[in-house]
Amino acid sequence: MNSHTSDILLPSLAELVPHSGSMLLLDELLHADEERTVTRTTIRSDQLFADDDGVPGWVGIEYMAQTMAAWSGARGFRSGQPPRIGFLVGTRRYECDLPVFPLGSVLTVTAIAEMISEETLSLFACTISVDGREVARADITVFQPADAQAFLQGQQA
Repeated sequence: MNSHTSDILLPSLAELVPHSGSMLLLDELLHADEERTVTRTTIRSDQLFADDDGVPGWVGIEYMAQTMAAWSGARGFRSGQPPRIGFLVGTRRYECDLPVFPLGSVLTVTAIAEMISEETLSLFACTISVDGREVARADITVFQPADAQAFLQGQQA
């Protein structure tokens, strides 16, 4: 599903997030502007990390990270740039009230940009809600080098 943001029709999540196949854990982009992004996913038995009970609560941090990637992808799309790879540097206080996101649960994930460095580092306040009730929260720092390939090959500090 496409999302409207500031009267701009955004492409699908698959075009905004540099994950593919089963690694793309999100289903839908609901909102993306310069500060806030909201995504949604339904927990299904055929998803990566799922077992008979659902998806472990610790996977919530990846839902948050992919929501931040959608924010970055939407931001790049608006300026004519392709999605960029980012690296989760760390999190402070990831808390999840659920040991497992049960099968059939609909998760709404929100990422709010608290600090954006044009250089490479950004800080986001993230939450996950199920049925309108917040069940997980974290502050996450992301590193997004200008050239991810050079960085991975050790050619960029």
